Amino acid sequence: MSATPRPTVTSAPSDTACGDGCCGAPMTLRTRPAEAGRHDHEHDHGGPHDHQHADAGDGHDHGPLPGWQRIAAALAVALGAELSHLLLPETGAWRAFGMALAAVAIALAGTGIYRSGLRSLLRGRLGIDALMAVAVTGAFLIGQWPEAAMVMALYALAELIEHKAADRARNAIAGLMALAPDEAEVRRADGTWQRIAAREVAVGDTVRVRPGERIPLDGTVSTGRSTVDQASVTGESIPVDKAPGDAVFAATVNQGGELQLQVTAAAGQTTLDRIIEAVEQAQASRAPTQRFVERFAAVYTPAVFAIALAVAVLPPLLLGWAWLDAIYKALVLLVIACPCALVISTPVTVVSGLTAAARRGILIKGGTHLEGARRLKAVALDKTGTLTAGKPELVHWQAWSGADAAAAQRIAASLAGRSDHPVSHAIAQGLDGDHAAVDVFEALVGRGVRGRIDGTGYVLGNHRLIEERGQCSAELESLLAEHEAQGRTLTLLADEGGVRAVFAVADTLRPASRAAVEALKRLGVAPVMLTGDNPTTAKAIAVQAGIDDARGGLLPEDKLAAVKEMRVRYGPTAMLGDGINDAPALAQADIGFAMGGAGTDIAMEAADVVIMNDDPGRIAETVRLSRRTHAVLWQNIALALGIKAVFFALALMGSATMWMAVFADMGASLLVVFNGLRLLRPARGGN
Repeated sequence: MSATPRPTVTSAPSDTACGDGCCGAPMTLRTRPAEAGRHDHEHDHGGPHDHQHADAGDGHDHGPLPGWQRIAAALAVALGAELSHLLLPETGAWRAFGMALAAVAIALAGTGIYRSGLRSLLRGRLGIDALMAVAVTGAFLIGQWPEAAMVMALYALAELIEHKAADRARNAIAGLMALAPDEAEVRRADGTWQRIAAREVAVGDTVRVRPGERIPLDGTVSTGRSTVDQASVTGESIPVDKAPGDAVFAATVNQGGELQLQVTAAAGQTTLDRIIEAVEQAQASRAPTQRFVERFAAVYTPAVFAIALAVAVLPPLLLGWAWLDAIYKALVLLVIACPCALVISTPVTVVSGLTAAARRGILIKGGTHLEGARRLKAVALDKTGTLTAGKPELVHWQAWSGADAAAAQRIAASLAGRSDHPVSHAIAQGLDGDHAAVDVFEALVGRGVRGRIDGTGYVLGNHRLIEERGQCSAELESLLAEHEAQGRTLTLLADEGGVRAVFAVADTLRPASRAAVEALKRLGVAPVMLTGDNPTTAKAIAVQAGIDDARGGLLPEDKLAAVKEMRVRYGPTAMLGDGINDAPALAQADIGFAMGGAGTDIAMEAADVVIMNDDPGRIAETVRLSRRTHAVLWQNIALALGIKAVFFALALMGSATMWMAVFADMGASLLVVFNGLRLLRPARGGN
């Protein structure tokens, strides 16, 4: 048996906490092999709150944040320093006592932050730690040591609160990995069953899953029937019936009878693993708004230092201000102007949007595609396997020329049951009657089959075969034309005396397709059908789905050309497909959507978004989520800049203190984090 390590989700260094966000580093989730199949959720740098990020660009490398108890102690000591400054005499001994209290508070709350800030200044990196180091040092030097202590304690508290809040977005995806069981019950060569680590199960092994257990690996049901709750992978809220031949996913729940399945993907390569890997990669790619904010912050922070320096130096020289007052105002400006709320607003919002989509079975491969979906004006929809089930079904049959219906059913089922053609399979499954022995059976390539039953010769074939036999009457032609206009494939049962029955097979519309098309129209997105099927069938399915523009008989290059034309005609265009022939058009579209359940690997690789439960209605959900995400992004940017602007003006007028500066920074940061996390909740109306 192969031993493929199962990826384990680990939180990246706290990219969403205040300073890490100011570095401009994206929120990420990373995988690494776990020992003994355990799911290890520790952080890469040794502790649950490790903020190390030495290459981030601003020197924000202050090590693990202090915990709640240490910060509480720092706040208590800082309060003691404030009280000593207010109540005790300003003599040498008492002053030294107060300064010592302030130094202890700073050491408890922000030693790592202070060291990081000094390193940043030496390297010329003007990030949040550098701002805090300058502000605290300056406050101490001008005699505002109680404020220096309280500022550092409050700042450390704000970072810890933000870190805990932002962890919700990371842990929402990390929790998916814990769903897959670490062990599987595998059939051994002698027929006995043994429970072993899931990572040791090889492709092709047979695994048994009892009722109520989670399925450990992807596989195909070989024995048993049951219902499986697939919500964790596909987002479907209703359990799905499973029978021999049906695919099942790791981490889904077997709710009914016992199942035996043949493993199709080893640990580390399951559908769930692919979902988490794709989400991790998506989180590592910055969205357009995030890139804009990071570029803005790169200019903003040095500009703030320049303004603060001007406030500290120019008023005393030009306006006669007291040096200590000018320096104090400059320090307050530095604390107020910290851009962390602005920068963390984008990654936490984008990650929340990606996570919300993944919970609904929509796998979006990057913040760019999450933001871009709101601009879509048209969607090109493949037909077979996308709007339709991709599986032909017997939708109508009738006896003909006075033939006995029961006898025609028995004969047709017998002949169809001997054929391997998909249309014959649909007829055999649809009739599901008693079968008779068939003698001298023969397949007629491109036409049908023939054989003898009870001494009589029969054919079960297509329209062309019956025409060649000269058995098509005008009345029969009229009936066939009526069915063909509805996009149905006709098969006829005939003997030497003529046609005895007519069978209509069709690839039926998915139950959700019409609602999906209507939802797109309500959003102002034009649906267009592109299919390789004949134009008559395409038109019939389009009418059922509510699509006005249907184009049939298209080869892969024709679909590619159609998508290019739609981009010119409508604007940003998406493509939804499931097959190899859809891959070029998926890659050409502004956003490619692939069916994850029925889709080919090539289609899913070419696509930007994978719909795990094959519901075309997820396209409209993606557009709605994209619009919500965009709105929240700009709400956060407005909040961050608006709050800063108000307190910046107060500081210039001399009405803001350092305490107010820290509360403004902390409040703005928490507001944008919690506002971004709102995307994790379903929107009213079903998103």
